[in-house]
Amino acid sequence: MKKTLLILIAAASLSAADYAAEGKLWWAHIQFLADDKLEGRNTGSEGYRKAVAYVASQFDKLGLKPAGTSSWEQPVKFETRSLVADQSSMSLVHDGESEPLTPGRDATLSSRGEAEQVSAAMVFVGYGLVIPEAGYNDLVGLDLHGKVAVYVNAPGPVQASGNVKSHYSSGVERWAALRAAGAIGTATIANPRVPAPGAGQDASTGRGARGGAQAGAGAPPAQPTVMLAESALRETAGMQVSVAIPRSGGEKFFAGSGHTYEEIMKLVTDNQPLPTFPLTASLQVKTAFTTSTMEASNVVAIMPGSDPKLKNEYVVFSAHLDHLGIGRPVNGDPLYNGAMDNASGVASVLEVARLFHDSGVKPKRSLIFLTVTGEEKGELGSRYFAAHPTVPVKQIVADINLDMFLPLYKLKVLEVQGLVESSLGDIVREAAKEEGVNVQTDREPDQNRFIRSDQYSFIRRGVPALAFKFGYEFGSPEEKIRQDWVRTIYHRPADDLNQPVDMESAARFDRIIFSLMKRVADDPAKPHWKDDSFFSRFAK
Repeated sequence: MKKTLLILIAAASLSAADYAAEGKLWWAHIQFLADDKLEGRNTGSEGYRKAVAYVASQFDKLGLKPAGTSSWEQPVKFETRSLVADQSSMSLVHDGESEPLTPGRDATLSSRGEAEQVSAAMVFVGYGLVIPEAGYNDLVGLDLHGKVAVYVNAPGPVQASGNVKSHYSSGVERWAALRAAGAIGTATIANPRVPAPGAGQDASTGRGARGGAQAGAGAPPAQPTVMLAESALRETAGMQVSVAIPRSGGEKFFAGSGHTYEEIMKLVTDNQPLPTFPLTASLQVKTAFTTSTMEASNVVAIMPGSDPKLKNEYVVFSAHLDHLGIGRPVNGDPLYNGAMDNASGVASVLEVARLFHDSGVKPKRSLIFLTVTGEEKGELGSRYFAAHPTVPVKQIVADINLDMFLPLYKLKVLEVQGLVESSLGDIVREAAKEEGVNVQTDREPDQNRFIRSDQYSFIRRGVPALAFKFGYEFGSPEEKIRQDWVRTIYHRPADDLNQPVDMESAARFDRIIFSLMKRVADDPAKPHWKDDSFFSRFAK
């Protein structure tokens, strides 16, 4: 009777949430993690290690335990590869005549490529997509053996769901199809409908500043490519050369082909099919790079379940702890603090853990609170955890992931990525309804968000997952606020502690996630992919 009374008191306390106070607690975590002293939490840096120590100390204060290990940390080993700028070069060869390419202006060479020298013909392969479910194949009839595939990194006008297109638009799936067709490398053109990468980003991937490098005199300082040291987990194996083509260099690649760069960009902007054709120039690349190793940790904590029958099943709540570190200065500021991306998500992981602790609510399934490294390098920390979980992977029933959920205005509607794919979507509708919040699917499916953060590492292991953003209605002031943020702050030093944030709405969001986690943990039935979901094929 006493235990029941305590639970009822706790429930009543939860219903009378003090959003202002809870918002300040959430913001306090961000103030630490996005402080200049942590220098942007770049994977493997001293600032990142400070962030790891902070998260571990918070888990410890909340009475959580390390999950499956004797330490809070799951070390992840990386290999870094840096181009030697003055020994690396790119050129186009027309009829035996070589035209040097200026790094950064004409093309960007990435140290992802494995070969020291490449001389290969190029073929424009449109969107470079092969989607069997939609009967779509850009590579039909093309000879790619020993050649470089040039493609526009956009999902194209394929008649398939946004999440199916997102999956096949991922770098790993595109490269798998191109490699199977005989290609030895890629030259990538950015989607003109997506905002250009920030000053801290790698133009070839759209990921963080440490994702690639430019070579040659006059280029920004070369940044190393970061890969998992475990070769079996590398997803670009066999790629001999990797190049990105900016707008300023596009016409050089299409010269003499019968098509122009602007023609292709107009078709992409209008979401039209693209022609495929051989390019008249061949690509000649010389690369020299140095390699080194480093280590950075995921932080893993567990709240054991209370039900003897369910406690050996796990609901994961994840967010990435890393950001971009120190990069190219913008308005004199070289620190990429990553307040929203993703100190905000980590702060919510800590706050939801606190809500469970302070309320006395005991979930039936066990909860894993996970902050991962290397997301900005290509979801590397979550990929490692999904391959080497500290609990049996078959017993992980769901992943709830946060990556810059953007509480920039009042929470009226919640955008849920993966909403219609699994039974988790039904549960989050109920949790949001408690707070008077509606839910919606991704407003911008072409952004491929369902595959662009750490939930995707779990999805590919068969685990149902969700990710979130504050939603908006088309044409609303909220839409403009979010679009302006993406255009002017995303992956820039301005993502710091000086930007306006709605702390009370962030706290309200945390309450929804708390309710979602509890509902999933207590439901007798495991979350499951919907029968018509493309991602059900990954279920174990």
